[in-house]
Amino acid sequence: MDQQKLRTLVFEKTGVKVDSNDPIFALVALNEAVLADTVERHVALIGAATRDLLAQAAAQGGHPPAATGTMASAPLPVSPTLSPPLSPLPAPRDLRLLAASAGIAVLSALLVLGGQILFFTPAPALVPAPVVRAPALTLEQAEAIERGEKLARAVEKLDPKIRKLIEAEMEKKP
Repeated sequence: MDQQKLRTLVFEKTGVKVDSNDPIFALVALNEAVLADTVERHVALIGAATRDLLAQAAAQGGHPPAATGTMASAPLPVSPTLSPPLSPLPAPRDLRLLAASAGIAVLSALLVLGGQILFFTPAPALVPAPVVRAPALTLEQAEAIERGEKLARAVEKLDPKIRKLIEAEMEKKP
């Protein structure tokens, strides 16, 4: 732990100057000690687990990779808590359970799709809606429309005051 480097880092990040006799360095040292102890324990646990796996591989007839360093000299204890090795093929009971769960999954999917079809599609119309067609215009109706169009063109040509009077009269109810 370089105190000068830590002081510079704290100053760069926070702008606070830390003295080399500051109690914060005691916390840093304590943190380093706890971290080192924890790392040592984890390395030991990983080493033990590796040895157990190598021993199981050797017991099953496998050829474990060549061990190097401290692992080669360490004994390979077999852990009684580990489960027996799994066979490469599933047991018949497992195959039956797998088939049953696949069947249930397919039936569930069909049930969901059937429910969607039943509840979320519109019901087909049994009788088509009647088509209502307007009857053809009579001769009187056609003449009235033509006369109204002529009057509308004539009103457009009138003086604005007279046009407003005509529009006011047209809005009155008979």
